[in-house]
Order: sequence, then C-alpha cells, then structure tokens
Amino acid sequence: MPKIHLVLIVHAHQPVGNFDHVFEQLYRQSYLPFLEQVERHPAIRLGLHYTGPLLEWLDARHPEFLERLEALAQRHQVEIIGGAFYEPILISIPRADQAEQIRRMRAYLSQRFGQAPMGAWLAERVWEPHLPAVFEAARVDYTLLDDIHFLCAGLEAEQLFGYYVAEEGGATVKVIPGLQAMRYLVPFHTVDESIAYLRDAAERHPDGMVATGDDCEKFGGWPGTYEHCYTNGWLDKFFAAVEKNSDWLATTPPGEYLATHAPLGRADLPAASYTEMMEWVLPTTARQQFHTVESEFTTRPDVRRFLRGGIWRGFLMKYSEVNLLHKKALSSSHRLHAMRAQAHDRAAEPALEQAHTHILRAQCNDAYWHGIFGGIYAPHLRTELCRELLRAEALLDRAAGPHSDIIRVEKIDFDLDGQQEFCVRAPQLAAIVQPSDGATIAALDFCPTAVTLINSLMRRPEAYHARLAEAARGSGASVASIHEQTRSKEPGLEKHLRYDRWPRHSFRLLLFPATKKHADYEVIELRESASFAAGTYTAADAVISRSSARLEFSREAPLDLRDVPWPAGALFRAQKTLEFETSGDAFAIRCTISLSHTAKIPLRLHVGLESVINLLAPNVPDRYFEFGGMRHPLRWSGDTGSQSLRAVDEWQDVSATLEASAGAFWIAPIETVSESEEGFERVYQGSQILALWTPELQPGVQWQAELLLKVNKAHV
Repeated sequence: MPKIHLVLIVHAHQPVGNFDHVFEQLYRQSYLPFLEQVERHPAIRLGLHYTGPLLEWLDARHPEFLERLEALAQRHQVEIIGGAFYEPILISIPRADQAEQIRRMRAYLSQRFGQAPMGAWLAERVWEPHLPAVFEAARVDYTLLDDIHFLCAGLEAEQLFGYYVAEEGGATVKVIPGLQAMRYLVPFHTVDESIAYLRDAAERHPDGMVATGDDCEKFGGWPGTYEHCYTNGWLDKFFAAVEKNSDWLATTPPGEYLATHAPLGRADLPAASYTEMMEWVLPTTARQQFHTVESEFTTRPDVRRFLRGGIWRGFLMKYSEVNLLHKKALSSSHRLHAMRAQAHDRAAEPALEQAHTHILRAQCNDAYWHGIFGGIYAPHLRTELCRELLRAEALLDRAAGPHSDIIRVEKIDFDLDGQQEFCVRAPQLAAIVQPSDGATIAALDFCPTAVTLINSLMRRPEAYHARLAEAARGSGASVASIHEQTRSKEPGLEKHLRYDRWPRHSFRLLLFPATKKHADYEVIELRESASFAAGTYTAADAVISRSSARLEFSREAPLDLRDVPWPAGALFRAQKTLEFETSGDAFAIRCTISLSHTAKIPLRLHVGLESVINLLAPNVPDRYFEFGGMRHPLRWSGDTGSQSLRAVDEWQDVSATLEASAGAFWIAPIETVSESEEGFERVYQGSQILALWTPELQPGVQWQAELLLKVNKAHV
C-alpha cells in the first residue's frame, strides 16, 4: 500500500509578560512531557516551533530542555521551525520589523541548534497576499496555513493533500494546508479514529501529505488534557499506533517532504486566518448573526465553506484599546527607524538597538486580539507591552540628546481614526488627549518607572456572554477541544455583566441627575449626558513652556438628560482645561471645569470628573487605596467621604493622588467577564473614581471646580 506522509507541526508559545509560574506550569504539564514522548518514539519525526519569549525563558530556566531538543534535531528526528522571534501578527508591524523579527529567530536557532530554519510559523496563521515577498526576502522557504485559506480561494478539500506555491510580485513561498479535521481529531478523539482518517487519506492520496499544525499546549496544558494525553496515555498510544502502521504511514518533517515532492500548483490566497479567528474578529452583533446563519448549514459542508468571518485587522476596529496599543507600538517603531535613517552619534547605537528589542517585544500578538484565550482582556499582558514601549521611548529620548528633557505637545491623528489627538510627552509622563471623546485622556503613563496608569478596558457585550447560564450548569466529563468547552471559574458570573457607555478614559465630565447614588454608579446607571461626556470638544492651541503645557477645550449644546427637563433653545456650556506640570520624577495634571447655561431656571445636578486607574492586582497588600487615614484594597467600592485619596502600587513604584474640593469620591471596580482557556472568568480592569460635586447652577452664572492628579514614585 502506498504511504501517506503525516506532517506534524507543533507550536509552543508563551507571551511576553506572562507570569513565570505559568511558564513553569506549562513546561511541566506540556512542553517537557511532550518532548519525552517524542524521545520515547524515535520513529516519530515532526516539526517543532518554539517562540522567542519561550526560548528565552527555557534558556534561562531549563537549558537542559534545549540540549535535549538539540539532540533530537541533530539526529534529524525533529525539524526546528523558525518564525518571527517575539511572535507578532506579522502583517500588523512595519516591514523593517518583520524582517528583523525573522532575522533574530534565524540567528538564534542557527547559533543554538547549528541549523538555519527553512520554514516559519505564522502567528495565528494570519495571512495576507503580500506575505510571499516578505518571506522570500527573509529567506523563508515555507509556512503553514489552514485549509480554510485554500478553500476560500476555491480549492476543493480533496486538493489539500500536498502543498502549493504563493506568489507576490515575483516573490514566492511554499504554503502548506493544515487540515482542520486532523487538528480536531488530535488529541480529542480516539486514536483509532485518527488512524482511520489517515488510512482513508492514504488510499485516496498515495504518497500525499496530511499536514496539521497546532499548539503544544493542547497536549497537557488545556483543561483536562494532561490526564488525557499522559496519565491515560493518549499520546503514547497515538505515536505507537503510527509506528505500528509504518508500512503505509510515515511521519515526515515538513522541510523534508517539500524537498522531495513537487508542489500541486500555485495558490492565490485571500486574507484569512483560521476559522475560529475569523469569527472572533466580527463585532458582537455581526458575530451573533454569523453564528445563526452558520448553524443553519451545519449539515451542508458544500455551503459552509463559503461562510467566513472577517480578517484579523478587524480587531483594531472592534476594540479601541487594541488600536491604541497598536498605534503606540507603530509610533515607537517609526521613531526608531527615523532616528536610524538620520545621521546620529555612533555612541547612541547600543541604546537604539536595545530600544528596538523593547519595541519588538511589544509587538507580541496575544494582547492585540481576543477569542477563546484571554488576549486583550488580560491586563498583565497589555501592561507588559506598554512597559516595553515606555522603556524603548526612554532610550530613544536619551539617544536624541539635547532638549529631550522638555515637555512636548504634538497635535496629530495618533490612532488614525480621522480625528486629531494631543500627544503630551516629557521624561516624566506620556499622555494622549482625545478632544473627539469628551476631551478625555485615553492613555497616561508614568515614565520614571515605566507604569501605564489607565490601561483599563471598556466592558462590552461579547457573543459568548449568552452562554453563561449554560456554563453555570457545569460541563460534561469528556475531554473536548478548547473551542468546544464551556466552563465557568465561579458561579453567578452573569450578575457581573455590565456594559460601559464610553471607553475607560480619565477626566471624563459626567453630568447626571442629583437623585443618583453610588449604587447607580457601580452598575453604570447614572444616565449621564452623552453630549458632554463623550461629545467632540473644540480645542484651542496648546500653551507650552519648558516644564508645563496647557490645553483648553469647550463644548456648547443643549443638555441631553433624560430625567431633567431642558427648555427649547437653551444651551449648556462646558469649558475644560488640562494643565500638565513636571518636576523631578513627578508630574501633576490639573483639570479645571467651568459650567454655565442659558436656561431661565436654576439647575441642580451631580457634576463628576471621572478618573480611571489600573494597578492590576486588586487583592494584594502592596497595592491599595488610602483615604481617611486607612488603607483599602483596590476592589473596594463605595463613597470615600473624603476630598482626597491616594492609589499606591509599591511593586511598580508609583503613587497617584487625587485632590478635589468635592464632597467626596465615589469608587467602583471595573470588572470584565471574559472567556479564557480555563473558562469564563471575572477580571479586574482597574477602578473608576468619580470626584463629585452637587452645585445649583444659576442662569448665566459660571460655576467652576478643579481636580488635581499628582503622580510620583511610591518610594520617595
């Protein structure tokens, strides 16, 4: 019987910023036992890919693992596959960084294993048609995609038992279709079912290829899979069954198969990722509609192949926080390459090279999207990428030489949404002010200790929220694919589903009825004026000195409060001033608001200025709120009864003090309910802090209030 070639590609990844104990746990549960099984079965030959963050961790913590991996590579049992070192979504970063990410991986693997990689793993299989030119320039011979890429191009499923050539402008790369059927069989179905699938393929495609590529973490790291794969022996049994059927079944590393077999032809592929990713990227309403349509054709594979979602770039539209982080990384990269293109002091090159490493690390993909895995909902991953960019910017400032210590204000469309922002930067701070969103501060960073202070997340409806009731009833005992599981890490999570009206920015003006209480604030029921909370404010020119900058904004419109009658023709006017001041290793922002109206009657309102601060860990003793002479955990919720409060993070070495001539501050935690590998979970995304006044605004009389934010090191 002619042989079929099983081309297994296993990908192991941990993101920049993940906890050390997570690395260690997955090393013990997945990476090490998987390698041990490969060693036990020398006839099993495959491709292995480890990302840069994981390789760096292994080098530091378990160099013996890399020595064992090197031995497997030297005897040609394992082919080490390259890629972009810090595992970015390749199409989302500048061309120069694409080349550098791949070059660094090639250099590392060549030095560590003595072999230059032939192929490249493509993060999340996010493909766009220009990539052949990128890969050829980087000396990449092949990459793995999913079968859906090829099906969307019009190829038939029966045409995917080999590889193709993709081309762009005369540049080519070989593309391997990874078969979803095999990805779902291994290891979630019986060994016999997997072997039966392979036998059927061998009969229909003699000397062909069955390729599949997926995460190493599904062999031991995903819930229930350690017991399934190792305690109960699924992986050992699978490898043994493959060896037993060696008369018709061969495991062949991808580079070896490609070197000994001709391509099936060319494939002109559309922008795509794997099936699940293209669904996750859709806005929630569209995703729900897509799922409804898809369910109608579950028994029609001839139709389902034409049903696909969006492309990866849609995450930049779906989550404004993703877009802002992405544009911060782009800004730092563009600045670095501009400095390198200009004549500069050679003595600055080491700083530029170090800054480039920080920027490349900040391109790690996990915090830029969301699906089953935490992604953008994981604050520690977002935080570490922001810290990497702050470290890069500090190095670039020093390399820039004179005048880098003064405050700078630039008016540009920073997030590329067609609206202008003000970017304020000094050695002590970095801020982005958005006049088009209530003249709020969308990003605020404390540079001396590389701390991003806002870093919160808007609570949005997600398509999977409808499944929470089902999750509360528990799940079955069988082992299922991560894509099919429904688990909940605590009961009653559906009670925490609250949705924000606006992005979680700072210095947002909230005008709302005086009858509202803290309990309304906690559950996002203030019913504040949308026009003044998130409307577009007119901006005056910035006033700048060496250590200060003043930005002025104003808005005039009818007051749109559902519970407060407003006379026809009357106008409400709000003026907001943001003053930035720097000194030593500290900065302050003074926000002054002036309100007036032309109605003929007095107007009694709650007036609030909302700040958002995220210090990440809400229940640890070195991070806390301090007011009234007492400390409180960051998850604290209530009315402080105080005109000042302090948020302290001793671990990140930052302290933020809010002072106002207000009656008090209201505080409530911002908690999202999201989906992760282990199921639905509640995640602290910072705290919303409202400085509150309740004035009676007289007709034609200007009322004024002030909120002061002071930020410095916690340890002074």
